[in-house]
Amino acid sequence: MREPALSALVGRVTAGLAAQHGGLDIVPYGWGAAHGATLAAGGASLPPLSGTTRRPGAGPASPDPSDETTAAWAVLYDDPYAELASAAAASGPVVERPPGTAPPQQRIRALLTDLAARGDEPGAEVGPGLARAATDLAAHPLLGPAADALDPADLAVLAARSLAARLIADALDADSPLIPVGETRDAVTDRIAEALGAPPLGMERGLRSYLLRTAGAVASRAVERRRHALTGAAHPAAGDILRYLSRGAAFREGLRALVAGLEPPVAVVGHSLGGIIALDTLISAPLPQVGLLVTAGSQGPFLYESGSLPSLEHPAPLPSHVPAWLNLYDPHDLLGYLGAALFPGRVTDVAVDNGQPFPAAHSAYWTNPAVYRHIADHLP
Repeated sequence: MREPALSALVGRVTAGLAAQHGGLDIVPYGWGAAHGATLAAGGASLPPLSGTTRRPGAGPASPDPSDETTAAWAVLYDDPYAELASAAAASGPVVERPPGTAPPQQRIRALLTDLAARGDEPGAEVGPGLARAATDLAAHPLLGPAADALDPADLAVLAARSLAARLIADALDADSPLIPVGETRDAVTDRIAEALGAPPLGMERGLRSYLLRTAGAVASRAVERRRHALTGAAHPAAGDILRYLSRGAAFREGLRALVAGLEPPVAVVGHSLGGIIALDTLISAPLPQVGLLVTAGSQGPFLYESGSLPSLEHPAPLPSHVPAWLNLYDPHDLLGYLGAALFPGRVTDVAVDNGQPFPAAHSAYWTNPAVYRHIADHLP
């Protein structure tokens, strides 16, 4: 962390620990400013922000019209039934139909059943599983309300997008390296839409793209906010991780020099990359002053298990000079890993609930009173 975030964090940690345990001295290690990454060329390696295109020397970036659609497909990959739910929510109260009148969903269910009978071939360019996806969609409880709300041709396109998104989502879940480009996805979607009753490509589709555009507008704004944050995070956070793993000696030496000047007993507390630096430093050589290592949202155990921790390669045991280790993690924090099974009897993993989804969960440890209670309970 750099200033002013470092001072704000130290102030919050100091207050949080003081509420649990008096008489503690909190000494920050400002490794970011001293040893962290810098963009030496002023960020020349960073692409333009999402939603813009730019040619070298062409001046300010201009809007990219494809970004909204790309963001909308991202929503569907996360939940292939997202548009179905939107359409169902727009349906009105159930209207009693004249005797002998077939409900609107009957036709789309029959077409989906026919499509499933054709096997996976109509969607083969996107991936396997179309027959299963069509069968699941035909039985989906939201299909009926969506059919009540939409014109049959509009519903056919919505259903086709749902099926294409399901195939790609399954491929992503399987870590397939062969995800189709958008042009192929769109061609398969149009083919499936026609099989479900949509008019041929090129005819007026009007409302049929409305739901995707609406989802895309919302998703695009969310992606834009995230990409602004991620672009900023490329320096220093992402760069710091890469710099540490390639040139970490200065980080460790700086922490060692700081600890050497402190009166024992010392507890070293590290969050995220700070926890990796702390663990690595304590593994590499004894620091007798340190009686406790605390990590929160730590990737140290994962780096060790994957053979990427600089100071210790799996399956070598944790050296005996490493002090007691309290490892705090939030199950919703995808960057928090467990150490107890890797180092039996040497690590205490403690789950805390920061009440946030990822990635917010990764940054919410230091506003959680339970974190300070656990640290205070383990202080030497």
